Amino acid sequence: MLYRNLHRKALATTIATICGLSITFSAVPSPVADASILGVVLNNGIQYIQFNKELNYYNNEGRDKFFDEMEKKYGVNTDEELNGRLDSIMKNLSNAIATVDPSINDKPYNYFINNDTSFNAFCTLGHNMSVNTGLFSLITNDDEIAVVLGHEMGHGQKDHPAKSFKKAIPFDLVAQIYADSQGGSFGSNLAASVFANYATATQVTKPQEWEADNLSFDYITHSPYNPGACAAIWQRVIEKQSSGSSENFVGEIFSPSDHPTNEQRRDNYSKKLTQYSHDKVIVKDGSVSINGREFMKPSATDSMSGTERSYFVAGNLAAVYHNNTTLPDAYAQNGTVMLGEQPILTPNGSDPDAETLATLLNNIK
Repeated sequence: MLYRNLHRKALATTIATICGLSITFSAVPSPVADASILGVVLNNGIQYIQFNKELNYYNNEGRDKFFDEMEKKYGVNTDEELNGRLDSIMKNLSNAIATVDPSINDKPYNYFINNDTSFNAFCTLGHNMSVNTGLFSLITNDDEIAVVLGHEMGHGQKDHPAKSFKKAIPFDLVAQIYADSQGGSFGSNLAASVFANYATATQVTKPQEWEADNLSFDYITHSPYNPGACAAIWQRVIEKQSSGSSENFVGEIFSPSDHPTNEQRRDNYSKKLTQYSHDKVIVKDGSVSINGREFMKPSATDSMSGTERSYFVAGNLAAVYHNNTTLPDAYAQNGTVMLGEQPILTPNGSDPDAETLATLLNNIK
């Protein structure tokens, strides 16, 4: 029994040495581990060292080469209108992120639209991103698209893809990558192909999902987009799924059972929106309240439910409360409710008219 324990300690010491650790278990001499076991451990360790070199290369100086491999793997949608919208959103988000995390300037994002019609986007090694065409089909406004992309960029800023790749790639592929590189220089074409194949299969954890969600809210509040869109997009997902459209919602940020639920994400964003307003604005059951008094319950439009729309109204109000210690007056301008220079909403359907809502807003703000 003593021999077995010492045998295991010797093996563990070998593994720790391969991983770059220095561990001493005991001053008592240990027998050498069985040669065949030791050989396997050493060989596997060398293969993983080479794998990590490849991973680091494609996450940094080789990221443009990896981006080319991604475009070949997933295909590129060249629609001018969609690409123009994506360019604008990525520019706005990149500028917003730079105000809170300047490291983005050292590794700006590469991105393209692929032809997948499902509702998803993904960020992988090297700040390389791809957006499904289906994202534009199921979201009618750039604010909500920005929330999804901000979430993905949050993963990128915290290097979540590289961390999760180490868990996602099977060992037999690690061994193949090592064999292809012959244990020497890195930049293996096989590694690029393998990483591209696993770009959407990385094992992101629940804490990482929460971190990316919260970062997206921070980025949006530093951008031109409505912070209420963060909760609104999840309200839209909930409604689409409840209406039988769940097959359109796939990918790591929408469906895995070990990730936060859609309701948890919506409610987290709703809570953050209230906090952003200095606890002045609350959305509950589709109704927007200010200072504990109901302001309005927005009606639905052709493209958005009343509940989804309520978060946009709350987002505009929250921005005013966040940015002003003394609130400006509310008024109606060309059919739109204004609070100072900030548009709050343009009444629709069964909403009260703009003059009525402006008067109410002045009474409760």
